[in-house]
Amino acid sequence: MSIPLQQGQTLNLHHDADGALYDLSAVTLGLGWDMRKPRGGIFGRFFGPRPEDYDLDAFAFLLDKNRRMIDAGKNVQMPDGREVECYGGDVIYFNNMRHPSGTVWLSGDNRSGVGQGDDEQLILRLSHIPARISAIVVGVAIYKGRQFNQHFGIIDNAFIHAVDAAGREIARFELSRNPAFKEMCSMKFAEIFRNEQGSWSFRALGQAYPTDNLLELLREYG
Repeated sequence: MSIPLQQGQTLNLHHDADGALYDLSAVTLGLGWDMRKPRGGIFGRFFGPRPEDYDLDAFAFLLDKNRRMIDAGKNVQMPDGREVECYGGDVIYFNNMRHPSGTVWLSGDNRSGVGQGDDEQLILRLSHIPARISAIVVGVAIYKGRQFNQHFGIIDNAFIHAVDAAGREIARFELSRNPAFKEMCSMKFAEIFRNEQGSWSFRALGQAYPTDNLLELLREYG
């Protein structure tokens, strides 16, 4: 049975309360959200925020035992001429969707956040993660949120949950609307880390930041 977590709570991912083992060969971290409906009246309909105007992007930072990033990737020019930062390293995001080890990847992007279920998914092959990786911080940033005055204060029903390879939900962390999230354009939802016994645990974070720039968030990890 899935365990609902509160901010700051930690849960061992290897077994449930009855001791049954979870299948960690492929754990799905699903993230979801809903956009607050526009205000009523003619001004709300024409000038209020529209779900399709928001682009929320999931990310993951892979860290060592000292909570430092070993390889932030390179700046490269793609075949279409785009300049891409943090490519091929331990930062997983929309321009670098798969880790070189093949053990962590993003499955796709749903811009609207409309409807039930996951809006983005991060897949972790926890039983095969390289030994140098001791923690994975997972979050979401609003693309150009500062430019368009978009923030988590106008996002409802945000959540992250962990599902094992057999489809069993292990844990769920839900974030209700919070006035403190106004002007906050990025959010660290959760952290997956190796505990003292060497097994994997899940920690609910819910830490919001005003920046929408992943490079600024990366500074914390060197």
